Amino acid sequence: MALNARLDHRNPLVFDTHELGRRPGALQRLTREIDAPKDFGIQGVIGVPEGAPVKLDLRLESVMEGVLVTGTARAVAEGECVRCLEPLELELEADFQEMFSYPDADDRGRPKAEPADDAEEDEDRLFIEDGLFDLEPVLRDAVVLALPMQPVCQEDCPGLCAQCGARLADDPDHHHDAVDIRWAALQGLAGSLEDGDKDEMSGAEPGVDEKQEK
Repeated sequence: MALNARLDHRNPLVFDTHELGRRPGALQRLTREIDAPKDFGIQGVIGVPEGAPVKLDLRLESVMEGVLVTGTARAVAEGECVRCLEPLELELEADFQEMFSYPDADDRGRPKAEPADDAEEDEDRLFIEDGLFDLEPVLRDAVVLALPMQPVCQEDCPGLCAQCGARLADDPDHHHDAVDIRWAALQGLAGSLEDGDKDEMSGAEPGVDEKQEK
């Protein structure tokens, strides 16, 4: 990742490392509650609603090449059960660890003598800019990895009836009488014959039955 450009210290996901003072071994512990940013999760599946509280517990450790950030994010994610389509909530706990490098140090923490042509390598790294680092990309990746790709309201959710769409958890005895398609046509034909017999009986001449009885 390229160097962060003009990070805003007022952003709740931007953190200041000046207190560590680039002293290897220095530690700082932080607790912060932020509002969830937009599209915070697996889009269209499950995620933390925008503006919902997200609690962060962080450990910042100064090392030779930068600051090692270890932390946990806790929040409540919302989504829809993939089986029965009912809304659901999930207690989310996402752990993460990431190295934020000093832009003027090589992989061994020593100041670079000359700018190196390592743009491709830098694309995969996160940097500290003016003593600040942005946690948002790391946090987003951690949340996505912690969320289920196919959330369910309960592990044994039976889903919906394939024939009528009824939620089976609400009616465990729900079922439909199975009809053998091989007999369906014959049953229809039998019904038609019965209707025809009734029509013939209703069209008989008056008094015929009375004569037969006499």
